[in-house]
Amino acid sequence: MNLRGRNKVDPNFNMSSMTDIVFLLLIFFMLTSTLVTINAIDLFLPNGNGKTENKTKVAVSVTKEGVFYINKTKVSAANLERKLVEATSGVEGTKSLVIRGDKKVNYEEVVKIIDIAHRNKLKMVLAVKGN
Repeated sequence: MNLRGRNKVDPNFNMSSMTDIVFLLLIFFMLTSTLVTINAIDLFLPNGNGKTENKTKVAVSVTKEGVFYINKTKVSAANLERKLVEATSGVEGTKSLVIRGDKKVNYEEVVKIIDIAHRNKLKMVLAVKGN
């Protein structure tokens, strides 16, 4: 008399479905991690790739000596905000500003321009040298 059951359990574990799940999770986390943005400004100065189109003609330039220019017109640091507001007042639609700084300029000078643009609700574009 044979009392063993007919249902035998296979002791081997099939790993193929487990590897599929691991690869799917890996792909999911790789894709979602690239979509996370950090609250910081990525600046690659003075070189940069890509092209930014700006329809306005208002540009602020800063030389390495700290001299400000608005559209090739020399402006003193004391009159910078007033002249910048005057220059952007004639622009219709979204008012934006191109900031061009020499690569040896003090960072504080560029921050002055950014502060002025922020106070006056101007959009800013940092100009970089393309490759």
